[in-house]
Amino acid sequence: MDERTRAKSIYKVTLQGSIINVLLMVFKFAAGLLGHSAAMIADAVHSLSDLITDVVVLIFVHLSHKPKDADHDYGHGKYETLATAIVGLVLLGIGLMICYNGIKETIQGIRGQILESPGYIALIAAVVSIILKEWAYRFTVAKARETGSQAVAANAWHHRTDALSSIGTAIGISGAMFLGSKWRVLDPITAVIVSFFIIRVAYQLIASSVNELLEKSLSDDIEAEIARIAFEEDEVSDIHHIQTRRIGKDIAIEMHIRVPGDQKVSVAHEHVNHIEERLRQRFGATTHIGIHVEPVKESK
Repeated sequence: MDERTRAKSIYKVTLQGSIINVLLMVFKFAAGLLGHSAAMIADAVHSLSDLITDVVVLIFVHLSHKPKDADHDYGHGKYETLATAIVGLVLLGIGLMICYNGIKETIQGIRGQILESPGYIALIAAVVSIILKEWAYRFTVAKARETGSQAVAANAWHHRTDALSSIGTAIGISGAMFLGSKWRVLDPITAVIVSFFIIRVAYQLIASSVNELLEKSLSDDIEAEIARIAFEEDEVSDIHHIQTRRIGKDIAIEMHIRVPGDQKVSVAHEHVNHIEERLRQRFGATTHIGIHVEPVKESK
Protein backbone atom coordinates (compact mmCIF):
# COMPACT_ATOMS: atom_id res chain seq x y z
CA MET A 1 0.00 0.00 0.00
CA ASP A 2 1.49 3.36 -1.04
CA GLU A 3 1.58 6.32 1.36
CA ARG A 4 -1.26 8.21 -0.33
CA THR A 5 -3.61 5.22 -0.25
CA ARG A 6 -2.61 4.50 3.35
CA ALA A 7 -3.39 8.07 4.43
CA LYS A 8 -6.80 8.00 2.70
CA SER A 9 -7.65 4.70 4.40
CA ILE A 10 -6.74 6.12 7.81
CA TYR A 11 -8.76 9.29 7.24
CA LYS A 12 -11.79 7.31 6.08
CA VAL A 13 -11.89 4.87 9.00
CA THR A 14 -11.28 7.68 11.50
CA LEU A 15 -14.10 9.78 10.05
CA GLN A 16 -16.44 6.77 10.21
CA GLY A 17 -15.61 6.38 13.88
CA SER A 18 -16.08 10.11 14.43
CA ILE A 19 -19.64 10.01 13.09
CA ILE A 20 -20.48 7.20 15.51
CA ASN A 21 -18.83 9.12 18.38
CA VAL A 22 -20.78 12.31 17.69
CA LEU A 23 -24.13 10.48 17.57
CA LEU A 24 -23.38 8.46 20.71
CA MET A 25 -22.06 11.45 22.63
CA VAL A 26 -25.27 13.45 22.06
CA PHE A 27 -27.49 10.44 22.79
CA LYS A 28 -25.59 9.48 25.95
CA PHE A 29 -25.59 12.99 27.42
CA ALA A 30 -29.35 13.27 26.78
CA ALA A 31 -29.99 9.79 28.21
CA GLY A 32 -27.83 10.48 31.24
CA LEU A 33 -29.63 13.72 32.05
CA LEU A 34 -33.15 12.47 31.30
CA GLY A 35 -32.51 9.07 32.91
CA HIS A 36 -30.75 10.50 35.99
CA SER A 37 -27.71 8.23 35.51
CA ALA A 38 -24.30 9.48 36.61
CA ALA A 39 -22.71 6.41 35.02
CA MET A 40 -24.26 7.25 31.65
CA ILE A 41 -23.04 10.84 31.86
CA ALA A 42 -19.54 9.48 32.57
CA ASP A 43 -19.96 7.20 29.56
CA ALA A 44 -20.92 10.24 27.47
CA VAL A 45 -17.71 11.97 28.55
CA HIS A 46 -15.83 8.86 27.41
CA SER A 47 -17.46 9.19 23.98
CA LEU A 48 -16.45 12.86 23.93
CA SER A 49 -12.85 11.75 24.54
CA ASP A 50 -13.20 9.37 21.59
CA LEU A 51 -14.19 12.29 19.39
CA ILE A 52 -11.20 14.32 20.62
CA THR A 53 -8.79 11.49 19.87
CA ASP A 54 -10.29 11.09 16.39
CA VAL A 55 -9.34 14.71 15.72
CA VAL A 56 -5.85 14.10 17.14
CA VAL A 57 -5.35 11.07 14.88
CA LEU A 58 -6.50 12.96 11.78
CA ILE A 59 -4.14 15.86 12.45
CA PHE A 60 -1.06 13.86 13.42
CA VAL A 61 -1.41 11.16 10.78
CA HIS A 62 -1.58 13.95 8.17
CA LEU A 63 1.65 15.36 9.58
CA SER A 64 3.32 11.93 9.70
CA HIS A 65 2.78 11.44 5.94
CA LYS A 66 4.68 14.58 5.01
CA PRO A 67 7.76 13.73 2.93
CA LYS A 68 11.30 14.09 4.21
CA ASP A 69 12.66 17.61 4.33
CA ALA A 70 15.85 19.41 5.32
CA ASP A 71 14.88 19.37 9.00
CA HIS A 72 13.55 15.79 9.10
CA ASP A 73 15.96 13.41 7.39
CA TYR A 74 14.02 10.40 8.69
CA GLY A 75 10.63 11.76 7.73
CA HIS A 76 7.76 12.65 10.07
CA GLY A 77 6.69 9.17 11.19
CA LYS A 78 6.97 9.96 14.89
CA TYR A 79 4.05 12.36 14.68
CA GLU A 80 1.98 9.16 14.53
CA THR A 81 3.75 7.91 17.65
CA LEU A 82 2.99 11.20 19.38
CA ALA A 83 -0.68 10.79 18.44
CA THR A 84 -0.66 7.35 20.08
CA ALA A 85 0.78 8.88 23.26
CA ILE A 86 -1.89 11.59 23.30
CA VAL A 87 -4.67 9.02 22.84
CA GLY A 88 -3.20 7.05 25.74
CA LEU A 89 -3.01 10.13 27.98
CA VAL A 90 -6.62 11.06 27.20
CA LEU A 91 -7.70 7.51 28.00
CA LEU A 92 -5.76 7.63 31.28
CA GLY A 93 -7.42 10.89 32.27
CA ILE A 94 -10.89 9.55 31.45
CA GLY A 95 -10.22 6.32 33.33
CA LEU A 96 -9.05 8.16 36.45
CA MET A 97 -12.03 10.52 36.30
CA ILE A 98 -14.53 7.66 36.02
CA CYS A 99 -12.75 5.84 38.87
CA TYR A 100 -12.83 8.90 41.14
CA ASN A 101 -16.51 9.65 40.52
CA GLY A 102 -17.44 5.99 40.96
CA ILE A 103 -15.60 5.71 44.29
CA LYS A 104 -17.19 8.94 45.53
CA GLU A 105 -20.73 7.77 44.70
CA THR A 106 -20.03 4.29 46.10
CA ILE A 107 -19.00 5.82 49.43
CA GLN A 108 -22.16 7.92 49.45
CA GLY A 109 -24.30 4.82 48.85
CA ILE A 110 -22.53 2.81 51.56
CA ARG A 111 -23.09 5.64 54.04
CA GLY A 112 -26.83 5.32 53.46
CA GLN A 113 -27.48 8.05 50.92
CA ILE A 114 -30.25 6.92 48.57
CA LEU A 115 -28.97 7.22 45.03
CA GLU A 116 -31.42 8.15 42.29
CA SER A 117 -32.70 5.28 40.17
CA PRO A 118 -31.73 5.48 36.47
CA GLY A 119 -34.42 5.51 33.78
CA TYR A 120 -34.99 3.11 30.89
CA ILE A 121 -33.54 5.54 28.38
CA ALA A 122 -30.16 5.26 30.11
CA LEU A 123 -30.23 1.47 29.76
CA ILE A 124 -31.21 1.73 26.09
CA ALA A 125 -28.34 4.16 25.47
CA ALA A 126 -25.88 1.74 27.10
CA VAL A 127 -27.01 -1.18 24.90
CA VAL A 128 -26.85 0.94 21.74
CA SER A 129 -23.37 2.11 22.72
CA ILE A 130 -22.12 -1.47 23.24
CA ILE A 131 -23.28 -2.53 19.79
CA LEU A 132 -22.02 0.51 17.88
CA LYS A 133 -18.67 0.80 19.67
CA GLU A 134 -17.82 -2.88 19.29
CA TRP A 135 -18.65 -2.57 15.59
CA ALA A 136 -16.42 0.52 15.39
CA TYR A 137 -13.61 -1.37 17.15
CA ARG A 138 -13.78 -4.25 14.67
CA PHE A 139 -13.63 -2.20 11.46
CA THR A 140 -11.02 0.16 12.92
CA VAL A 141 -8.66 -2.56 14.17
CA ALA A 142 -8.94 -4.30 10.79
CA LYS A 143 -7.82 -1.08 9.09
CA ALA A 144 -5.01 -0.69 11.65
CA ARG A 145 -3.63 -4.12 10.69
CA GLU A 146 -3.96 -3.28 6.99
CA THR A 147 -2.15 0.06 7.26
CA GLY A 148 0.25 -0.81 10.10
CA SER A 149 -0.79 2.39 11.89
CA GLN A 150 -0.17 2.55 15.65
CA ALA A 151 -2.41 5.59 15.98
CA VAL A 152 -5.35 3.81 14.31
CA ALA A 153 -4.75 0.76 16.51
CA ALA A 154 -4.81 3.03 19.57
CA ASN A 155 -8.05 4.57 18.36
CA ALA A 156 -9.53 1.10 17.85
CA TRP A 157 -8.78 0.25 21.46
CA HIS A 158 -10.40 3.51 22.49
CA HIS A 159 -13.59 2.25 20.77
CA ARG A 160 -13.26 -1.08 22.60
CA THR A 161 -12.79 0.56 26.01
CA ASP A 162 -15.90 2.66 25.38
CA ALA A 163 -17.80 -0.56 24.63
CA LEU A 164 -16.47 -2.11 27.86
CA SER A 165 -17.43 1.03 29.75
CA SER A 166 -20.95 0.77 28.35
CA ILE A 167 -21.18 -2.89 29.40
CA GLY A 168 -20.36 -1.87 32.95
CA THR A 169 -22.82 0.97 32.72
CA ALA A 170 -25.58 -1.36 31.47
CA ILE A 171 -24.94 -3.80 34.34
CA GLY A 172 -24.95 -1.03 36.91
CA ILE A 173 -28.07 0.62 35.52
CA SER A 174 -29.90 -2.74 35.34
CA GLY A 175 -29.04 -3.57 38.94
CA ALA A 176 -30.05 -0.12 40.12
CA MET A 177 -33.35 -0.32 38.25
CA PHE A 178 -34.50 -3.84 39.06
CA LEU A 179 -32.94 -4.83 42.42
CA GLY A 180 -34.22 -2.03 44.61
CA SER A 181 -32.85 1.16 46.12
CA LYS A 182 -30.16 -0.59 48.19
CA TRP A 183 -28.59 -1.94 45.00
CA ARG A 184 -28.34 1.37 43.20
CA VAL A 185 -24.75 1.49 44.38
CA LEU A 186 -24.01 -1.13 41.69
CA ASP A 187 -23.95 1.69 39.14
CA PRO A 188 -20.86 3.47 40.56
CA ILE A 189 -19.18 0.21 41.66
CA THR A 190 -19.33 -1.13 38.11
CA ALA A 191 -18.00 2.16 36.78
CA VAL A 192 -14.94 1.81 39.03
CA ILE A 193 -14.28 -1.74 37.79
CA VAL A 194 -14.54 -0.64 34.15
CA SER A 195 -12.20 2.28 34.81
CA PHE A 196 -9.42 -0.19 35.68
CA PHE A 197 -9.68 -1.73 32.20
CA ILE A 198 -9.50 1.73 30.65
CA ILE A 199 -6.45 2.67 32.72
CA ARG A 200 -4.70 -0.60 31.78
CA VAL A 201 -5.16 0.02 28.03
CA ALA A 202 -4.00 3.63 28.49
CA TYR A 203 -0.83 2.44 30.22
CA GLN A 204 -0.05 0.02 27.38
CA LEU A 205 -0.48 2.73 24.74
CA ILE A 206 1.61 5.27 26.64
CA ALA A 207 4.37 2.75 27.38
CA SER A 208 4.69 1.64 23.75
CA SER A 209 4.80 5.19 22.40
CA VAL A 210 7.27 6.38 25.07
CA ASN A 211 9.57 3.45 24.27
CA GLU A 212 9.54 4.48 20.62
CA LEU A 213 10.10 8.15 21.35
CA LEU A 214 13.05 7.18 23.56
CA GLU A 215 14.55 5.13 20.70
CA LYS A 216 14.05 1.70 22.25
CA SER A 217 15.61 -1.04 20.12
CA LEU A 218 13.48 -3.61 18.36
CA SER A 219 13.18 -7.04 19.95
CA ASP A 220 16.07 -9.52 20.00
CA ASP A 221 14.11 -11.81 17.68
CA ILE A 222 13.75 -9.10 15.03
CA GLU A 223 17.41 -8.12 15.28
CA ALA A 224 18.38 -11.81 14.93
CA GLU A 225 16.16 -12.02 11.84
CA ILE A 226 17.89 -8.93 10.38
CA ALA A 227 21.27 -10.61 10.90
CA ARG A 228 20.05 -13.81 9.24
CA ILE A 229 18.85 -11.88 6.20
CA ALA A 230 22.21 -10.10 5.91
CA PHE A 231 24.12 -13.38 6.23
CA GLU A 232 22.23 -14.73 3.21
CA GLU A 233 24.45 -12.52 1.05
CA ASP A 234 27.51 -14.29 -0.35
CA GLU A 235 30.91 -13.31 1.07
CA VAL A 236 29.48 -11.57 4.14
CA SER A 237 31.56 -13.10 6.93
CA ASP A 238 30.56 -11.01 9.93
CA ILE A 239 27.80 -8.68 11.08
CA HIS A 240 28.09 -6.45 14.11
CA HIS A 241 26.93 -3.15 15.63
CA ILE A 242 23.29 -3.81 14.69
CA GLN A 243 21.19 -0.85 15.81
CA THR A 244 17.43 -0.64 15.34
CA ARG A 245 14.55 1.63 16.24
CA ARG A 246 11.02 2.39 15.17
CA ILE A 247 9.92 5.57 13.38
CA GLY A 248 6.12 5.55 13.32
CA LYS A 249 5.08 2.70 11.06
CA ASP A 250 8.63 2.27 9.73
CA ILE A 251 11.81 0.90 11.26
CA ALA A 252 15.42 2.05 10.98
CA ILE A 253 18.31 -0.43 10.72
CA GLU A 254 22.02 0.27 10.95
CA MET A 255 24.76 -2.36 10.90
CA HIS A 256 28.37 -3.11 10.00
CA ILE A 257 29.23 -5.99 7.67
CA ARG A 258 32.57 -7.52 6.71
CA VAL A 259 33.44 -8.63 3.17
CA PRO A 260 36.79 -9.67 1.60
CA GLY A 261 39.20 -6.73 1.61
CA ASP A 262 40.40 -7.29 -1.94
CA GLN A 263 36.98 -6.63 -3.46
CA LYS A 264 36.31 -3.58 -5.60
CA VAL A 265 34.11 -0.89 -4.11
CA SER A 266 31.51 -1.60 -6.81
CA VAL A 267 31.29 -5.26 -5.77
CA ALA A 268 30.91 -4.38 -2.08
CA HIS A 269 28.23 -1.88 -3.07
CA GLU A 270 26.31 -4.65 -4.88
CA HIS A 271 26.38 -6.76 -1.70
CA VAL A 272 24.90 -3.85 0.23
CA ASN A 273 22.18 -3.34 -2.40
CA HIS A 274 21.19 -7.01 -2.22
CA ILE A 275 20.93 -6.91 1.58
CA GLU A 276 18.89 -3.69 1.51
CA GLU A 277 16.53 -5.17 -1.07
CA ARG A 278 15.86 -8.26 1.04
CA LEU A 279 15.40 -6.22 4.22
CA ARG A 280 12.87 -3.93 2.51
CA GLN A 281 10.99 -6.94 1.15
CA ARG A 282 10.66 -8.18 4.73
CA PHE A 283 10.10 -4.93 6.68
CA GLY A 284 8.62 -2.57 4.09
CA ALA A 285 9.73 -0.39 1.20
CA THR A 286 10.17 2.69 3.42
CA THR A 287 12.54 0.99 5.88
CA HIS A 288 15.54 3.19 6.71
CA ILE A 289 18.77 1.23 6.23
CA GLY A 290 22.38 2.23 6.78
CA ILE A 291 25.11 -0.38 6.17
CA HIS A 292 28.79 0.26 6.84
CA VAL A 293 31.18 -2.03 4.93
CA GLU A 294 34.45 -3.20 6.50
CA PRO A 295 37.18 -5.52 5.17
CA VAL A 296 37.69 -8.93 6.74
CA LYS A 297 40.27 -8.70 9.52
CA GLU A 298 43.55 -10.25 8.47
CA SER A 299 45.13 -12.72 10.91
CA LYS A 300 48.60 -11.75 12.10
